[in-house]
Amino acid sequence: MAKNGPNSWMARHVNDSYVKQSKADGYRSRAAYKILELNEKDNLFKPGMTVVDLGAAPGGWSQVASDNVGENGRIIALDLLPMDSFAQVEFIQGDFREDVIFEKILELLNGDQVDLVISDMAPNITGQRIIDQSKSMYLVELALDFALQVLKPGGDFVTKAFEGAGVAEYRKLVQSHFVKSYNRKPGSSRSESRELFIVGKNRIA
Repeated sequence: MAKNGPNSWMARHVNDSYVKQSKADGYRSRAAYKILELNEKDNLFKPGMTVVDLGAAPGGWSQVASDNVGENGRIIALDLLPMDSFAQVEFIQGDFREDVIFEKILELLNGDQVDLVISDMAPNITGQRIIDQSKSMYLVELALDFALQVLKPGGDFVTKAFEGAGVAEYRKLVQSHFVKSYNRKPGSSRSESRELFIVGKNRIA
């Protein structure tokens, strides 16, 4: 019988086809394929866009965004962890839950509105589902609140969430602020994962 634990997780990770493909394609993480799939379905990126990437490290989503917005685009990325920057990306290291970090993002935007907010934020997992779900919902609520403050009318929003308490109500909240909304489970998400991605298209003015 296979044992569960860090070693078995590492074995799955090393043998994961998307991990191998990300190295071959030069992406910083397998998460790049999730946003690539979402972009293919929902046409998220356009040249010249301003994008805010929450929970960006190690940079897979920002990398895809940079490839798609081009040299006239702009990306502001944020994470608790450090991240090597690259073209079109301005990186802030800090805790999104802190007001000072929110103010830093607004300072960088300098009054400009945003075309797209993407969030791959997730809490540190304790293994206690009720606690973990509560922490996750807090982050997605913060992400939506932030998006509604900076998105231009017609802008889009993508956030990672986890199936569980509060998600159905959160989906309805997203639906109330966007012309269209979708729940997505990319093929590159691990089958055993409860993660899903909630997409809001065309923010209502």
